[in-house]
Amino acid sequence: MTKSPEDALRATLARVAPGTQLRDGLERILRGRTGGLIVLGFDKTVDSICSGGFDINIHFSPTRLRELAKMDGAIVCDKDSSNILRAAVQLVPDHTIPTQESGTRHRTAERVAIQTGFPVISVSQSMQTIAIYVQGIRHVLEGSEPILARANQALATLERYRMRLDQVTSQLSSLEIEAMVTVRDVAVVLQRQEMVRRISEEIAQYVLELGVDGRLLSLQLDELTAGLGPGSDILLKDYSKNGTTAEAIDVALSKLRHFSSAEIIDLNKIAVVLGCSAHPDTLESPLRPKGHRLLAGIKALPRAVAGRLVENFDDLQKLMAADITDLMHVDGIGEQRARTVRENLSKVAESSLLDRFS
Repeated sequence: MTKSPEDALRATLARVAPGTQLRDGLERILRGRTGGLIVLGFDKTVDSICSGGFDINIHFSPTRLRELAKMDGAIVCDKDSSNILRAAVQLVPDHTIPTQESGTRHRTAERVAIQTGFPVISVSQSMQTIAIYVQGIRHVLEGSEPILARANQALATLERYRMRLDQVTSQLSSLEIEAMVTVRDVAVVLQRQEMVRRISEEIAQYVLELGVDGRLLSLQLDELTAGLGPGSDILLKDYSKNGTTAEAIDVALSKLRHFSSAEIIDLNKIAVVLGCSAHPDTLESPLRPKGHRLLAGIKALPRAVAGRLVENFDDLQKLMAADITDLMHVDGIGEQRARTVRENLSKVAESSLLDRFS
């Protein structure tokens, strides 16, 4: 499967993260103030735009990369950066490929990355920066200190977001038990889930860029995202008026995830994702949960069996009122599984009500 530009960039960032041999070599070039142009991959297309230079095919090491960068021309490594294949090569990419860069080295790097599909790294001699070009994306590498500073701010934000998400999720559970859910209640949970997802992805990107320097950050991220419970897809299956097929849920999730930072704050826009109108009064309209979300919290219950329970009862209140005999009428529900479902739903009801009135 072809990687998206964003996925390709993340994979490249992992290869040049602190602690890797490639990053060590790049920093040596930076300190040596010679500049460099490195292509991370080789095939017929790369071969066709290479002119001159030397075929060396030697094992990669940071010191070799640094010494070879002293010569004019580009360095070509294999896809895994385990071998240096060519050095002092002149790259002649298609000049009709558009580029926003002005310097010769950077213009060549961007065009080669677009034409070949391989990542290209440009080390600027004058600006003392390392830029990565991947499928039309330009990313400038930074040192660990500024990334850690932003990451710590993001962690503090994630902690606040997670606390708020836990609050609104618990409130939604209580309202579901009491059959008092409104569009606003569901939209708020969807909003908070999406905000937590976005800040978590941002921190995960920092972890990737930090490499060995991001181990503690990774542990903190894992701690803050543990036990999030059912995701937005399950919530949409419970409440969406646009259908609950996999295709319909994917469309709704795509809309939610493409909202800008300003749009995600607007609960009326999230209501539209649920299949409701954008009128402000819509937020107070009642909604009827089917039970997908609460059943998803029962770890011992397979997703397919939970789906058959929802299909059979089609209403959380009816499901809550069902006894063991009623549950056993559903295909795939034996006595033991029926007891598990009954006990777990009862615990959820008791816990939610206690939280609400405590």
